[in-house]
Amino acid sequence: MSIFSIGLSGLNAAQNALNTTSNNISNVYTDGYNRELTLLGERNASGGVQVEDIQRQYDYYVADQLNAANSKTAALDAYQTQVAQIDDLLANSESGLAPLMQDFFSALEDLTGAPADSAARQGVIGAADTLSAQFRAFDGYLQDMRDGVNGQIGDEIAQINNSADQIANLNREIALAKAKTGEAPNSLLNQRDQLVAELSERIDVELTIQESGTYNLSIGNGQPIVAGTRSFGLEAIASSADPSRTVVGYRDSAGNLVELEEENLGGGSLGGLLTFRRETLDKTQNQIGQLAVSFAAAINEQHSAGFDLDGNAGGDLLSVGEPRAFSNDGNSGGASISAEFGDIDQLTAADYQLRATDAAAGEFEITRLDSGESVTATLDANGQLSFGGVVVTIADAGTLADGDTFQVQPARGAAGAMENLIRDTGAIAAGAGGGSGDNENALALQELQDKLLVGGSATFSGAYAAMVSDVGSRANIVQVNLEAQQGLSEQLSAVQQSESGVNLDEEAANLIRYQQYYQANAKVIETAATIMDSILGLR
Repeated sequence: MSIFSIGLSGLNAAQNALNTTSNNISNVYTDGYNRELTLLGERNASGGVQVEDIQRQYDYYVADQLNAANSKTAALDAYQTQVAQIDDLLANSESGLAPLMQDFFSALEDLTGAPADSAARQGVIGAADTLSAQFRAFDGYLQDMRDGVNGQIGDEIAQINNSADQIANLNREIALAKAKTGEAPNSLLNQRDQLVAELSERIDVELTIQESGTYNLSIGNGQPIVAGTRSFGLEAIASSADPSRTVVGYRDSAGNLVELEEENLGGGSLGGLLTFRRETLDKTQNQIGQLAVSFAAAINEQHSAGFDLDGNAGGDLLSVGEPRAFSNDGNSGGASISAEFGDIDQLTAADYQLRATDAAAGEFEITRLDSGESVTATLDANGQLSFGGVVVTIADAGTLADGDTFQVQPARGAAGAMENLIRDTGAIAAGAGGGSGDNENALALQELQDKLLVGGSATFSGAYAAMVSDVGSRANIVQVNLEAQQGLSEQLSAVQQSESGVNLDEEAANLIRYQQYYQANAKVIETAATIMDSILGLR
């Protein structure tokens, strides 16, 4: 081979190396860009150099670890953002329920000292109004959070679908590019890997790389969301068990819409939202409801045992919302369900699922959803079941079908309907016999604050303190786990950047090196031209 050809091969190699270095420098701040390296090799026996490959510096193993870590970090971050709001709400010493419950019992104490005094009676009404309003406000705040979580779930699903569509399209583009040139453009590979990284921050995904290099992605129990050039969309749908709850629906290849189990979607910001709602929001709203119902029931029972200034028996002082019950949309039978409060001492801060195990016999499996504990019970002669402080009635029980399910929420939202029912100061039943100086029932009402009336195991203030402590502990645990997970993500990111990131100092050195390489090869060509001129001159 001539010296010209050798010099030209070197000049071409230097040009490619300079282009690669320039591309690295210009993309130093581009998200998802992976540093490129020009690989040179000796040409065949005729001599010279050739460009073997413009290699993308990408470690699939490290990237997979980083994506998994970032998925957990995003889940914890979403959880922490939400739980911190509840922690701030409950722990506030000024706006919390604890001081307002104390104010109510202090008003009753004032009433015991002057049972006929209208000002003392008005004080009880005012304290009941304030306490009821705060119960409603707390439940309203939690319900707003629930609505917000429903909306965020929809937003996350929209972003997940968008990313899945783009990845499927890139699979197609990359396959076409390989078919045309034999190699996929690094820019397309970078875009696809960046989308996978972004997707991992929204939902935990399993990546499978086919022999052809095509990416397949799956979630949950293996449901594919990207299979080659096809994507499968998720949908934000109302839960079949509870229509007020937005859940994740999956549209399979046959077009069927399947409701995915929340427990299998634990990663990414979507998983964090679902876990927060299941572990903390549901429980806290149920605990607020349990406290409201227990408080109102105890006050009402004792108030009804007394007499007002006119000698009339006292009625209910406070009202609360009723238990909620839902028939599953997927039930094949025609039975419906309703619920009312039963033994309030047995009321829990939990939801329940009822499943008909022997419809003909009216037999049900009752599962407490927060703990998974199950018992079997059979409908009584009135078509009723009693459990967890509620009495459930199954209407049209003859149309039940095996496998039909129902959900009962004994305390959820009960605090949102809490109201003070007495406006007339004379209607407060402070006495045991109705005399103007009788304070026996007021004393009995005041003594309720020290009795174990919440779930039969806690006082009102004790139950609230336990709730505050539980949320605070959970918020602290999530924060500690988040900080630890962020540290792991940062470590893996550093490892990934050391492999794939652009180092400007290194690239600046390469720029000088390849510039000298280019100039040297240009000198070879110049020398070859001089030699050729000399040979031609001899003729």
